[in-house]
Amino acid sequence: MEKGWKQVFLSGELYRAEIARELLENNGVSAVILNQKDSSYASFGNIEVYVNEKDEAKALEILKELKN
Repeated sequence: MEKGWKQVFLSGELYRAEIARELLENNGVSAVILNQKDSSYASFGNIEVYVNEKDEAKALEILKELKN
């Protein structure tokens, strides 16, 4: 990922990453999903959600409930 972005969520399931991204966007935090899943073997790799580093603390607070 480019400089200035921080990972705030990690999951093996795309739907969970989509929920995290949507929660962030609905709370005014721009987020992107980086899919690191292997295209041949779907059980390998993770899906990561990134936000701008200035929004990291706010994003982590928003996602606190989702990580439990």
